[in-house]
Amino acid sequence: MNTSRKESKGPLSEINVVPLVDIMLVLLIIFMITAPMMQHGMGIDVPNVTAKPLPTKNEPQVLNITRNENLILNEKKLNIKDLKAAVQFLFNNKTNKEIFLRADKDVSYGFVARCMGIVREAGVEKINMVTKPLESNE
Repeated sequence: MNTSRKESKGPLSEINVVPLVDIMLVLLIIFMITAPMMQHGMGIDVPNVTAKPLPTKNEPQVLNITRNENLILNEKKLNIKDLKAAVQFLFNNKTNKEIFLRADKDVSYGFVARCMGIVREAGVEKINMVTKPLESNE
């Protein structure tokens, strides 16, 4: 018997890794190109629509802090001493405890942090900071 005949007729037991390496290199190049785009984002011009926003079950609760450190909770002026009780009363029977905090940019950081702490103590789970986007010169 010839040993070369047995080897050629038997099953191929080796894995050909060259196509696997080629595919992996192509995937690596694709990820190297797309990863920076994902981090910086792509410029998308969103269309303007005249449709009204969808109605929500819960009205958004807004806490405004004015430049003079006055607190306004849903158009009701409050003292900082009454903030915790007012927030607890507002969210008494609600399951979604979320509030939007709009603070003037000239208010001290310490006062805003103090108000956030009081709101958190009152049992609010989510405090969202309301801001305006930067206006670019592009």
